[in-house]
Amino acid sequence: MSFRTAIAASGIAIILAYAIGSGLWVNTGDNWYANLNKPSWQPPGFIFGIIWPYNFIVLGIAATVIGQRASKPAAITYIAFFALSVIAALTWAYLFYNPHNLTGASIALTSTALLTIPMTYILFTISIPMAVAVMPYQVWVAIAAALSWGIRGLNSTSL
Repeated sequence: MSFRTAIAASGIAIILAYAIGSGLWVNTGDNWYANLNKPSWQPPGFIFGIIWPYNFIVLGIAATVIGQRASKPAAITYIAFFALSVIAALTWAYLFYNPHNLTGASIALTSTALLTIPMTYILFTISIPMAVAVMPYQVWVAIAAALSWGIRGLNSTSL
């Protein structure tokens, strides 16, 4: 397998781990989540069903573009930041929905948002259209981090 193919395959594998891990740990159907106080600006539920498939598809395409066009150092850096951002995002999902550690979850999701910055920068150096296509993911995780902190603040007595 060539380096470029390995980078693209790694990106796709990371996305699959992200999708599967999120599916295993994110549980909005139980009473705990339903009973949380949430910020008034929380997006309606159907938005989540639209944005996540878009994000996963675009991140997969971005990994392929990185694999095809980036230099080895840029490709390795992109994949490393992508993997770290997914680990942080899955940490959020686990901490938020399992032990209900709202502070730890918010820190993890803030880390995710910060880790997307170098990914987006690298994409801008490789493909401006692809970077623009990935921007909704970066914006989404930043909004999600703010939302997580908002939920934490509104439910601080239940921590």
